[in-house]
Amino acid sequence: MKEPEITTRDRILNALQRILVDQGSSGVTLEKVAAEAGVSKGGLLYHFKSKSELYDGLARRHRAVEEANIAQARERGVVEMFLEVSWVESEESAAGLWALLTALRGTGELSEQARADVLFIFNGWRDLIHEQVPDPVTAEIVRLVGDGLFLSALAGAPLPDRAVVEQILRRLSGEAAEPDPET
Repeated sequence: MKEPEITTRDRILNALQRILVDQGSSGVTLEKVAAEAGVSKGGLLYHFKSKSELYDGLARRHRAVEEANIAQARERGVVEMFLEVSWVESEESAAGLWALLTALRGTGELSEQARADVLFIFNGWRDLIHEQVPDPVTAEIVRLVGDGLFLSALAGAPLPDRAVVEQILRRLSGEAAEPDPET
């Protein structure tokens, strides 16, 4: 099967993410992003008019991924899916997300829309977990375990062995299940 062709817009966002990984937000300039993406500065400006719009695009892309994951979790089961996506596997993706999260605390690197898109990663999952897990305490435990895995992966902190995470998943899935009304 043929791989889908990557768009210029995605090449630019991938370049931004690589620069964030390698140099942090202080290393991001329009010139560096254009060179890393293999486009002219004019080509970059056609898609993104400013550094702020670059961050907006990256935040929007991460939000789109989470919206798809949340839609899939509605069908597959929220606890399993949330813990699965909380285990960030790509170092580059983790570093790009980390840079966006640190920009949230910065001095205006992100627009209000980009801030909302980044916060959606947390709020969208929180809302779905509380919608589908009947016990609010169990729902918060699920949310905090997933957020802990996610933030640990982003920060490069040690993660538990995958087998331990699978045991946590089984235990939380059992606790989050709807009680049988006939018992």
